Amino acid sequence: MEGEEKPAVEGEVKEAPETPPPPEAPEQPTAPPPPPPEGEAPPPEGEPKEAKPVKEKKPKKKPPMKLLIFDRWDITEVVVHDAGLGKYINLTPIVIPHTGGRYASKPFGKAKTNIIERFINNMMRTEVFTGKKLKAYKAVRMAMESIEKKSKANPIQVMVDALEKAAPREEVTRLKYGGISVPKAVDIAPSRRLDVALRSICSGAVHSSFKNVKPIHECLADEILAAAKGDMSSAAITRKEEMERVASSAR
Repeated sequence: MEGEEKPAVEGEVKEAPETPPPPEAPEQPTAPPPPPPEGEAPPPEGEPKEAKPVKEKKPKKKPPMKLLIFDRWDITEVVVHDAGLGKYINLTPIVIPHTGGRYASKPFGKAKTNIIERFINNMMRTEVFTGKKLKAYKAVRMAMESIEKKSKANPIQVMVDALEKAAPREEVTRLKYGGISVPKAVDIAPSRRLDVALRSICSGAVHSSFKNVKPIHECLADEILAAAKGDMSSAAITRKEEMERVASSAR
């Protein structure tokens, strides 16, 4: 009959009536503790400190336009074939190669300077361009224009090829044994190889302009083109061959 309870069967478990879960209390935001008033000591070291929010690094903005040397030549197309000099020939895109001595006081800072700016600075080593940065700047720019007309190629690539050909690999140092100095052939560090090549090309161009009808930028362009071909008419190639010849005799 309806309303009568059924007898319990052995082994059967009575199901408990389902009770609804208690309502969850809303989470209350915890306010940060107020800062200590002036003159009061900070909390002891044992107490946990609040973690400071980490600032997200903003991605570097890319330049809206392609950077070209002297606003004409693309430096990203240049390839360095000499693996030893690749670390020291800086080919960072820049419009005006003038950093104002930004890396002068830093060790190995010259490796962070653009290679075209180093050409300009080495032209200022001579007595003709000492202290005349703008004059040396114009001479290098006009030399690059002349190289482009004569070779029909990227003048920066021609300059890099000239540096690779004019960089010596060996030189002679003096070792003293007692009171006797003996010449000894040694390998040259990559940074010094590049320095010697730059100095040789620039000094050779300045010396060839003496008692010459050609202007200085034409002499510099001829020197770079001859050095890029490995021609012995280049003063830089002549000096390199002489240094390696003397070193080979001192081995």
